[in-house]
Amino acid sequence: MSWTLDEIPWDRFDRSRLDPEIVKLVKAASLVEYNGGAYAHHLCRIFDDDRIFQASARRWGAEEIRHGNALARWAELADPEFDFEAAFARFQAGYRVDFDCGTSRRGSRSGEMIARCIVEVGTSSYYTALRDAAREPVLKQICGLIAADEIRHYKLFYKNLTRCLERERIGFCRRMRVAARRIIESEDDELAYAYYAANETTRSYDRDRCRRAYARRAYALCHKHHVVHGVRLIFKALGLSPRGSLARIAIRLIWPVMRHRAIRLEKAAA
Repeated sequence: MSWTLDEIPWDRFDRSRLDPEIVKLVKAASLVEYNGGAYAHHLCRIFDDDRIFQASARRWGAEEIRHGNALARWAELADPEFDFEAAFARFQAGYRVDFDCGTSRRGSRSGEMIARCIVEVGTSSYYTALRDAAREPVLKQICGLIAADEIRHYKLFYKNLTRCLERERIGFCRRMRVAARRIIESEDDELAYAYYAANETTRSYDRDRCRRAYARRAYALCHKHHVVHGVRLIFKALGLSPRGSLARIAIRLIWPVMRHRAIRLEKAAA
C-alpha cells in the first residue's frame, strides 16, 4: 500500500527519545535510499525490451526516493545541522557506479533479479530491526512503513526472477555465487561512504574506519528473529525450502557469527 510524507505524524516527533547512534544510521540510510532512482534507471536499461517490468522498476525507484525523503526529513528534525542536499552531493561525488550500463554485472537478467532480491532481504530486515530498536515514535512508524515496502519490493523482484528463469536456465551453483557475491558487496564502499558523507564533514574518507563505524551500529540492532527472516527469504530466492533443514542449519551457523562480530566491533570501538 502506498503512503506519502504527509501521512507521517511529524508533530509527534519526540526529541527526548532520540538515540544519537541511530540518528547517524538514519542519515546514512537517507542517502542510499534516495539514490534508488539511479538503480531503477539501470534496471530499465537491462530490461530495455520489457515495458511492463520497466514500469514496475520506475515505481520501485520512486518509492526508494520517497524512503530517502522521509528519512532525511526525520534526520533534519533530529539534527538541525544535518544538510541532506549537501550530504547527498558528497555521496554522489564519492561513490560512483555506471548506472547507464545496459548489461547486468551479474551475467544475466536472472542473476540481476537474484541480486535485487538479496538487497531487499537486507533492507527489509534492517528497517525491521531499526523499527524495533527505535524509541522515537515518528522514526518507528517510518521504519515500519519502509520495511513493509521492502517486502513488497522483494516480491516484485522474485516474481520477475521466476519469469526470467523460464527463459534463462541458470543452475543452483550459479545462483549461489550471485547471492554470495551480493552479500559480500554489502561490505563495499556504498554504505561506508554513505555513513561518511552523512556524518563526517571535516575528515578525509577512510574506508575501513567508516565501514567499521557503520557496521558497529548496524550489527547492534540485529536480533535472532531478524536473521531468521532474512535467511528464509534468501533461501526462497535460491530455490530452496525457506523452512527446511538446510535453512535451520544456516540460521544456527549465521546467528552466532553475527553476534560475535557485533561484540568484536563494540570491543574494538571501546
